[in-house]
Amino acid sequence: MKIDVDVDFTLDTPNYWNHFWDGNGSLGVGGGDPDSLSKSLQLYHQSIWSRKLPCGDTMVLQCGSGPNYLTWKDFRFGSDSIIVSFRHEKYRHMLDEVQKVVPDYKTFVEDYLHKAYTIGGTIIFPKHAGSINQAKGTNPKLRDRWDLTLECIRRYYCKKESPISKTLARDKDFFDLFIDFKGYVDYFFLQDCVSTDYSSVEIWIGNAEFTDDPLPKTVDEYLLWINRQMDFLEKRNKRIAAAFKR
Repeated sequence: MKIDVDVDFTLDTPNYWNHFWDGNGSLGVGGGDPDSLSKSLQLYHQSIWSRKLPCGDTMVLQCGSGPNYLTWKDFRFGSDSIIVSFRHEKYRHMLDEVQKVVPDYKTFVEDYLHKAYTIGGTIIFPKHAGSINQAKGTNPKLRDRWDLTLECIRRYYCKKESPISKTLARDKDFFDLFIDFKGYVDYFFLQDCVSTDYSSVEIWIGNAEFTDDPLPKTVDEYLLWINRQMDFLEKRNKRIAAAFKR
């Protein structure tokens, strides 16, 4: 399958852009979820991640639906977006401030989402109740931040505690496929979110002490968060494109 890292998975997601700015106080809400409804995203995941694993086995994913979105052996996988903008009601106070300084907020959000839902903005995780996907989104120490989630995964491989240690431990069989943190990072093209020696994760704002609310606290910090995500996304897309160049 030819991989085009510019493909926007919102465009084949039924109803994603229909009435996007209606309701919800104009925060912008897609009418469908690309992670479950975009057929092209599912096929991209199947193609990109079906290859030899660091453990020596070869993952050959099969497409299905619902809980069987992607399957291999006893594993079931779901797609997850790793690029987030915190557009929810509890964060409205910050988004209202952002709108005051961004000249065209609606275009800003739409441009962001068109880029965020390219392949570099997504990943797969084991799919089951209490999954990593759910934990990183609901844990108040992570707030769905990918940099902090990856730090938790780094700590898992180092046998150190994190806010989602128990969640990650339940997927030991999954993490064993990659042998170690470097294996996981390289397999999923995440090198631009870690140091060159893989000993630390690049934290996009704040720190990784897991003591404070990790949401951006000022408009400048919010925009810095967006820019650093987009920088990582662009670099990851380039890595994927280079790996699958025909």
